[in-house]
Amino acid sequence: MKMGILGAGGIAGTMAGTIREMPQVTSWAVASRSLEKAEKFAEKYGFEKAYGSYEDLVSDPELDLIYIATPHSHHYEHIRLCLEHGKNVLAEKSFTQNAAQAKEVLAMAEEKGLLLTEAIWTRYMPMRKKLDEILASGVIGKPSSLYATLSYPIMEKERIHEPSLAGGALLDIGVYPINFASMVFGDDVKEVKATAVLTEKGVDGIMQITLIYQDGKMAVLHADANAASNREGAIYGDKGYIMVQNINNCEGIRVYNKNHELIAEYETPKQITGYEYEVEACMEAMKKGALECPQMPHSETILIMELMDSIRKQVGVIYPGETL
Repeated sequence: MKMGILGAGGIAGTMAGTIREMPQVTSWAVASRSLEKAEKFAEKYGFEKAYGSYEDLVSDPELDLIYIATPHSHHYEHIRLCLEHGKNVLAEKSFTQNAAQAKEVLAMAEEKGLLLTEAIWTRYMPMRKKLDEILASGVIGKPSSLYATLSYPIMEKERIHEPSLAGGALLDIGVYPINFASMVFGDDVKEVKATAVLTEKGVDGIMQITLIYQDGKMAVLHADANAASNREGAIYGDKGYIMVQNINNCEGIRVYNKNHELIAEYETPKQITGYEYEVEACMEAMKKGALECPQMPHSETILIMELMDSIRKQVGVIYPGETL
């Protein structure tokens, strides 16, 4: 499979370094608004071609899949650009700026018969399946609540502090605790309660979210763009609890009984970076002629975007030109 990357920033570099180690993937082309930047990126990561415009990239007839690695604020525009040129797309999280944009581009992809999926890597990782198996075994009994936190001191980054780039903690890092809760408890949410500390520019620097489910379960989620956290996820049941080390890229799972005794421990399989699993999922979907990946179906992407819309509306984070 010949793969291209739209954007040449930090996350693009992680993906480029990943596919370089995947023998089934050819690092074909990268595009930046600066040809010089694209050429340096291509040389560093071994791409065949470098383009100084995104339009040139999507016009390349050799490309099978394009990975979008631009800020959230630009995903909608760049997904549309790829689809208009008949390209399958793997779009970085958060998928779009809001649910309306997500619904539009997903409908467009389906109409054109193209694969479009969200690169929320935690959905594709083997440890997600392992967690499902542990929960299904009943080892912790009936789960009733969970807690998940993910924080990094990244407020100085332009994509985080600028409203014009759809900044804030929620869309960049809060999306992971939300997806963790969704993977464990599903999406039948009855009530959403959110509080946030907003920056001077009006984006969320710290976000706290409580989700109450129809069946009585509760998830408490935390994200902070000003500080570091232990990145843990915890699932509490009547017979014990599960601790997930690093909900962003699982580093291991520990299971305890109700007496706080460690009864099982699971190690993460060796990986390149963790990004390879979403690329493999795209390849499998394309091979089957599928328009979505089962790990992150279109309906799930829309539900998560709608939930984040409701959270932003509740705390008063509205981006320029946007109506929620």
